Amino acid sequence: MVFLTSIESIIPIIVLIILGYFLQVRGWFDDSFGGNLSKLIMNVTMPVSIFVSVLKYLTLDKLISLSGGMIYTFGACILGYIFAFAAVKIFNIRPGRRGTMINTFVNANTIFIGLPLNIALFGDEALPYFLIYYITNTVSTWTLGVYLMTTDSKSGKSMQVAKFNWKKLFPAPLVGFLVALIFLILRIPVPSFATNTLTYIGNIVTPLSLLYIGIVLAKAGLKTIRFDTDTIVTLVGRFILAPATMYFILKFAASGMATKEFNTFVVQSAAPALAVLPILANQGDGDVEFSTNVVTLSTILFIIVVPIVVTLLG
Repeated sequence: MVFLTSIESIIPIIVLIILGYFLQVRGWFDDSFGGNLSKLIMNVTMPVSIFVSVLKYLTLDKLISLSGGMIYTFGACILGYIFAFAAVKIFNIRPGRRGTMINTFVNANTIFIGLPLNIALFGDEALPYFLIYYITNTVSTWTLGVYLMTTDSKSGKSMQVAKFNWKKLFPAPLVGFLVALIFLILRIPVPSFATNTLTYIGNIVTPLSLLYIGIVLAKAGLKTIRFDTDTIVTLVGRFILAPATMYFILKFAASGMATKEFNTFVVQSAAPALAVLPILANQGDGDVEFSTNVVTLSTILFIIVVPIVVTLLG
């Protein structure tokens, strides 16, 4: 059952990547289409999606009551960054790939893959626990994570202190999250027509991101799907180191935690890489092909990894 649930969660994702690939190969898209699509996702659909998701799945009371779990999720996040930076140094990862590796070690595709899988595995009663991990993952992704991606140029120039741009610390997706928190804390009501409109816009972020991955893959060629050293290290960080770190933190520091909360945190930490990594790499002149390779492989391997993780959790 777990294996079938994992496959059912992944098939639509793979299909959309393949669709983007074949449409690009058949010449449906101009050369500028991928770049324009990237701007649309980053500056419009992604911040709207985050805004809608926060208001849909969170309330202020729920946020306060579950905030204790954030100690463990943020603890695992911090350790993940330490391990990731160490891996970059140890394996001498070249500029353009560092941001992707670090983000893949730490940040997961929670809302679009992790959420439906979590509900299928643990039921709606586990949703509040998911939201705690989601908040941690969102803050991590759109603060340090996005900064590392958009300043990791293949030329290495954007990593210089003199080139630092404070605006990159407040990308549109993070602004969407902060605005949502303001609405949540101040209990500002959102009219139903506005909610419906924003939901329509936000819902297209995942299919567009996956189509973009297919487009980048088509432009680079299937040769980009490979298991080189950088990719293997990155995938080990995502599927072995991240869930293991979360497991041991909870095992030794949160012995009284509810079983479903424990399992939710571990399973979410084993979700695949963020689908928007190639788009972020494009924004920072990074290695888009490497990001695409990591996202594609992590999404495919997720089918195998999640049943193993859930089985080990018992």
